[in-house]
Amino acid sequence: MSAKFLNDLLSAITIRGRRVLDRDGGWPVRDGDVAVAELAETILSQSGEAASRALARRLLGRFEALPAAARTEFFLALLTRFGPDRAAVDAAIAAYRTDPSEAHACGLHMAAEPRRQALIRRLNSAPGGAKALVEMRAALIEAMAQHPELLEVDQDFEHLLSSWFNRGFLVLERIDWSTPAAILEKIIRYEAVHAIHDWDELRRRIDPCDRHCLAFFHPALVDDPLIFVEVALTKGMPDAIAPILAEGRTKLPAEAADTAVFYSISNCQKGLRGISFGNFLIKQVVDEMTRDLPNLERFVTLSPAPTFMRWLKQRLRDDPEGLLSRGQAEMIRKLERPGWHAEAKTADSLKRIVMSLAAYYFLHAKRADGQPVDPVTRFHLGNGARLERINWLADTSPRGLAGAGGMMVNYLYERRDIERNHEAYFGHNKVVTSSDVTKLLEHKVSSRALVTING
Repeated sequence: MSAKFLNDLLSAITIRGRRVLDRDGGWPVRDGDVAVAELAETILSQSGEAASRALARRLLGRFEALPAAARTEFFLALLTRFGPDRAAVDAAIAAYRTDPSEAHACGLHMAAEPRRQALIRRLNSAPGGAKALVEMRAALIEAMAQHPELLEVDQDFEHLLSSWFNRGFLVLERIDWSTPAAILEKIIRYEAVHAIHDWDELRRRIDPCDRHCLAFFHPALVDDPLIFVEVALTKGMPDAIAPILAEGRTKLPAEAADTAVFYSISNCQKGLRGISFGNFLIKQVVDEMTRDLPNLERFVTLSPAPTFMRWLKQRLRDDPEGLLSRGQAEMIRKLERPGWHAEAKTADSLKRIVMSLAAYYFLHAKRADGQPVDPVTRFHLGNGARLERINWLADTSPRGLAGAGGMMVNYLYERRDIERNHEAYFGHNKVVTSSDVTKLLEHKVSSRALVTING
């Protein structure tokens, strides 16, 4: 049964439902968030699928037309009016206390579910509902900046979207110059690591024999990638991004390459932020490329470290680990001077201390949950990579200097070790790393810090 047939069938059900609503007077068209919240109540009161789907479609259309302030009011209504039925929860708790059976435990679980989860499920049943809900969550994330209490609503969105957008539903597709223009345009727009400025640059990224682009799609967003990976085929492991992006570079025959370099990985949907697509996405890319290019011996990334400079500046303000002496802190402040990287003497004097701090950052700077503070590190370790090498002045673009002091990182995907590395990370918060990175700690910046690290 084709996806088109199913879509046509669901659309027919929705149209029939709209006719029922029109015949019965429908729902009053009013502006503002109150009418949308009332429409949500009506959707939950419907027992018929046709009418429910038609109303869901109407609500999604109404929400899309709302200004930002009215959208926020709708989210606040979801928080205050569409939580659990407290009377039902109290009754379920009393029943479980009287008889702590599996049936009563299940009843308590169902009673505790917020009503907005049922609403979100019904909205998902409308034609285009999944895409609309992803866009709705993007608006919710923006609203949370001013209304952190909306976190409860966001948790319900995240819970349901995680089920609907898990890896089992994702399809990996090759992106090339024959891909529909609408998708290629989105690749340009969504590129989050190294901007693509025009169509000519896009073609240089995806068309040559030594360049690949692979994207994950979901059946509910057939023409909208969720995540895509740009790949360069090279000889050896690269230590800088400029040669990969160079306009006039010499192309390498695919059969002459021994290394696949994942130099840009972009998440495309803001509304799916924090939704895990699984921990072996890159392994799937590795497997795909191995089938097509069996001559490849090595799979590595050339990754940014977007929060390193933020962390380092915080250390300059407050250094509880004792990483820096006063003189070393003064040296580090040279990184804030425009053009420092082009001064050979300054760059040479900074290299050892900054690289050593970077090693500490990747190996020892942790969040409260024990995971690395660096988001790119978390992603690649979770996918089973090894922290292989830190590269000095690998990206001297304004963005690369501002985020990571010009450094980039190679994470190595060794096929035989991917699952073992993944288990070491999630089981023990272990940062699997090479000796090249750990040796950088031998040049640690202060003796106090050495005691902290070695102790």
